[in-house]
Amino acid sequence: MTQTNDKPTSSLQCADAIEISLYIELKGIKFYERAMKIARTPGVREVFSRLAREEKEHMQSLQTKSQFLQPALGGAHARKRPLSPYIESLVKEQIFSERFFDDTEGRQVDSDREALEIGIESEKQSIIILEKLLKQERKMEVRAVFSHLLAEEKRHLEVLEAAKKECFES
Repeated sequence: MTQTNDKPTSSLQCADAIEISLYIELKGIKFYERAMKIARTPGVREVFSRLAREEKEHMQSLQTKSQFLQPALGGAHARKRPLSPYIESLVKEQIFSERFFDDTEGRQVDSDREALEIGIESEKQSIIILEKLLKQERKMEVRAVFSHLLAEEKRHLEVLEAAKKECFES
């Protein structure tokens, strides 16, 4: 992948798309499990529990795809270099921030509503990033990985927004 101003100018490999997707799913699992543990409202706790389970299922599916593709990804298609700093910063810094649960920074989530809002914002960021990656991507197999995850993230956003409306805006 060549770069100009830290923005990708060529296509990702399928292994890159799976790695990015796995990272997003892992961040989601960590967030939803932490949010579930601190949730006080049973309905909110159940939403976070459900989303954590779904993220685990998505991650397992991606890992299976990755293992299936490993023999096919040898040679020229294998990922031999780290992701670009641009892509790494997109996925690592803007989705499901752990700082809201980090005791060392003295910042904790104060309410179930705030946890839902953080989840909503994180899902929105994930959607924006995946749409950006899709727009730049030319390879159909890479687009398929991102498109599948994008659909899941949009559904999660709908679930979170519905939970927020049901629990706090009625």
